[in-house]
Amino acid sequence: MATQLEIVTAEQVVYSGEVEAVVLPGVSGELGILPHHAPFLTFLKPGELRIVVKGDEEEFIAVTGGFLEVLENHVRVLADTAERLEEIDLERAEAAMVRAKERISADPSNLDMERSLASIRRADLRVQLVKRRRTAQRSRLPGAQNA
Repeated sequence: MATQLEIVTAEQVVYSGEVEAVVLPGVSGELGILPHHAPFLTFLKPGELRIVVKGDEEEFIAVTGGFLEVLENHVRVLADTAERLEEIDLERAEAAMVRAKERISADPSNLDMERSLASIRRADLRVQLVKRRRTAQRSRLPGAQNA
């Protein structure tokens, strides 16, 4: 049994295909959507979106908020931004976090604080997703226990 999942941003279709389940960061907590879920509409908060494609095959996407719609066995995510795990450049994300923190400390009185804090949160989300999931993926590889 599967459900159709679409993840889109204003710029692109990030994911489109059949999935067994999807776990999303809802504003009230983590949401799990399985095939034939009841109709549903809610906001998403920044966090990790996990897609169960088949069995234990999973994909991970960093989202920075948006909307979730579940209707007639079709799950649609309209994300502010969305980035697949394999597309995240860890060094670039860490550098973005450092730059945002430097902007705050350089002149906190002459700055759009909310924008800088949002930059830090976005970069931190990307960094944490990469560190958590890439490490977990490496540990599941054959022979990794002996490495």
